[in-house]
Amino acid sequence: MANELADKVAVVTGGVSGIGLGIVELFVEEGARVVVGDIDDDAGHTLQKTFGTDVVFQHTDVTVEADMEALVAHAVSEYGALDVMVNNAGALGDQTGLLDLDAAGFTRTVDLLLRSVALGHKYAARRMKAQGTGGSIVSMSSIAGIQAGLSSASYDSAKAGVIQLARTAAYELSPYRIRSNVILPGLILTPIMAKGTGLDPSQYGKFVDALAEPLGRLHPIGRAGLPRDLAGMALFFASDRSEFVTGQNIAVDGGITAVSNRDMGAVVGQAFAAMGITDVDPEFSAAAKHKDS
Repeated sequence: MANELADKVAVVTGGVSGIGLGIVELFVEEGARVVVGDIDDDAGHTLQKTFGTDVVFQHTDVTVEADMEALVAHAVSEYGALDVMVNNAGALGDQTGLLDLDAAGFTRTVDLLLRSVALGHKYAARRMKAQGTGGSIVSMSSIAGIQAGLSSASYDSAKAGVIQLARTAAYELSPYRIRSNVILPGLILTPIMAKGTGLDPSQYGKFVDALAEPLGRLHPIGRAGLPRDLAGMALFFASDRSEFVTGQNIAVDGGITAVSNRDMGAVVGQAFAAMGITDVDPEFSAAAKHKDS
């Protein structure tokens, strides 16, 4: 442990599983104390017991403004400060195409993936400004925010908005030494990739395992992404090593955005075949699309 985050206090939304959990684990290894905001109370309390005094859980629905305000307040109440805010919480959102766009579904997706990030900036920045010591805000977008064809219009638009929000935040908050940067995950092996496939949740882990080898072939670097890969970038943005970096977005994707025409649908079909499932169309839209947060 290099103690890159010694004496720092961080908030991580959506921190009980997947990418968020990877970030929490690495932040604690590097000396931070972390407040995790999530809607999964059972997993959150288990996480708190696992890490002891280094992690505190707070039930948080990131689409509810009062919850986001309370999350930041809880971090200050528990640990006395806030140095890092990681806006990570997310889900697949509405996956209908534009011709069948559901306006309510679009709004729910934007609320979860973009509006929540704006609220995270609002309340974290207010605290960081009051402290007078600066801080770092890290937000999770997606390669779907810069490249079409990986997900739905609702998801893509919200993730693209996160990138522009961070640029605006960098402009407005830099006078207070508050930085705002964005991570763009690629195809990351987490259970959320299984949602929307129609599988029973008990099969999610098996499905993700089955994706590892075919997904690896899609990436120039030769393997699929893991939560730890994203955690490393989050650590860089959270630490003092990036004190001159703000308003930036970096893809952590194994080089997949450097190439084109990668057939995600075929990969999903191979994963189903490996599981012995033959009665699912491998090209169906929800399963064939990229899911990362």
